[in-house]
Amino acid sequence: MKSPHPFEGACDCHIHVYEEGYPLAASATFVPPPAPASAYARMQRTLGLSRAIVVQPTGYGFDNRCTLGAIAELGDGARGVAVVPPDVGDNELQRLHEAGIRGVRFMMLPGGVLPWDALAEMSARIAPLGWHIDLQLDGHALPRHEPMLSRLASRLVIDHLGKFLAPVSPQSEGFASLCRLLDGGRCWIKLSAPYESSRVGPPAFDDVAWLVSELSSRYPERGLWASNWPHPNVRPVPEDAHMLEWAMNLVEGDEGRRKILVENPAEVYQF
Repeated sequence: MKSPHPFEGACDCHIHVYEEGYPLAASATFVPPPAPASAYARMQRTLGLSRAIVVQPTGYGFDNRCTLGAIAELGDGARGVAVVPPDVGDNELQRLHEAGIRGVRFMMLPGGVLPWDALAEMSARIAPLGWHIDLQLDGHALPRHEPMLSRLASRLVIDHLGKFLAPVSPQSEGFASLCRLLDGGRCWIKLSAPYESSRVGPPAFDDVAWLVSELSSRYPERGLWASNWPHPNVRPVPEDAHMLEWAMNLVEGDEGRRKILVENPAEVYQF
């Protein structure tokens, strides 16, 4: 492959923006370094990407102002994922939609503020807008929640290769559950952030690389790519160009890469 980013309209499906002047929520688990939208825009241009999805960081709780500001600054090629309370009003959902929000984030690891028992009802609330539930969890917990997740009214996007926090194999129950959800045709998986699960680490992430190869081969229309910029709490900080090249080299053929970088994000995030 001559370049890790050869496609017009390529989308980075998961970034966070942290700007000065926005207070952290009481639920925040760490103090993030400055990561302004202007710095991301420079990285985005370097990688030849033209679209980005700004995901509400856990540290800001229900205060989506920084995320909305970043979407506005990044322009027409940006959409976002918000965190909203279970009793959010319909008018607020419509306001967020007009500001570029296309999903609600459920973070089921430390720092998250929305509980499991709010997920199905939230999915029903946002389905008419074409939004999705953006879910981050330990993938080994998927079998426990699969019956509910498989019946969601809205689309479902699962973060970071399933973020399996213990070793995972093709025979793992969590991987089997992930595949069943993808088989349902309403679920997508981010082929991103291998460092969240890998025990081997960079540069090849050999213990989780098979997930990208297998999932992109079996589910070419269900894969999304993301940088996870600015890689919160990851040391050393990965090189974004390497992370894109790593993922794309594990996807077979330009048609598959185009789906993951351009076509699938355009469907999920309404570009």
